[in-house]
Amino acid sequence: MTGPLTLVTGASSGIGAEIARQLSSSRRLLLGGRSAERLEAVRSSCERPESHRTWRWDLSDVPGIAASLEEALAGEVVDAFIHSAGTLELTAFRTMPTERMIGIFNVNYFSAVEIVRLLSRAALNQRALRNVILISSGASRVGEKGNAIYAASKGALNAFMRSLAIELAPRVRVNSILPGMVRTPMSEIALSRADAEAVIAANYPLGRGEPRDIAWLAEFLLSEKARWITGQEVVVDGGYTAHANHVS
Repeated sequence: MTGPLTLVTGASSGIGAEIARQLSSSRRLLLGGRSAERLEAVRSSCERPESHRTWRWDLSDVPGIAASLEEALAGEVVDAFIHSAGTLELTAFRTMPTERMIGIFNVNYFSAVEIVRLLSRAALNQRALRNVILISSGASRVGEKGNAIYAASKGALNAFMRSLAIELAPRVRVNSILPGMVRTPMSEIALSRADAEAVIAANYPLGRGEPRDIAWLAEFLLSEKARWITGQEVVVDGGYTAHANHVS
């Protein structure tokens, strides 16, 4: 299979891995993540694994992204970028070290800004970029104790998306997906309390989501069926934000 690449960050687990598997039958993928072993496992689980490549990089190192990504591309181009990388720590912001706050913003927000900046350059990507999807979070819309820094990083991602959609139109479409509670390794952090499942059942009319619920929407937003959709925050949360009386 020939053609441009679709770059998926955070592809070594959770939503990113599921997006990769969902797209693997129709697109050539560049799978980004920190662990070469886990990336290779995801690549091997994709359809046509020989068509896909991996990019090992820790996105907390934002200044190093440019050189590493250029090496990974090896002269090829990217027509779609899905930023699924993310890091979460549930703790009161007043006790969180500044270095950890910066680390969360680097992975969740600044790395996405840097990658889009690079892919928008003709010298690196030959003006091939056509689609950007930023995996944000429903936490950017609702308040929650211990989640201020993560929520702020995702809110910054949404604000960036809206301005970027205008700046890059009409050549590039840019949207955010805001998942609710989805069954992933990262969500297990939020499920450590004993009554977590009862709280989810009370707050999510359709229950907890699965990574495939986000992957299906990502696939749609990349398609021509979404040709008139840009600058949007698309919420996929099983009815959580429609609920009037949340249980805490």
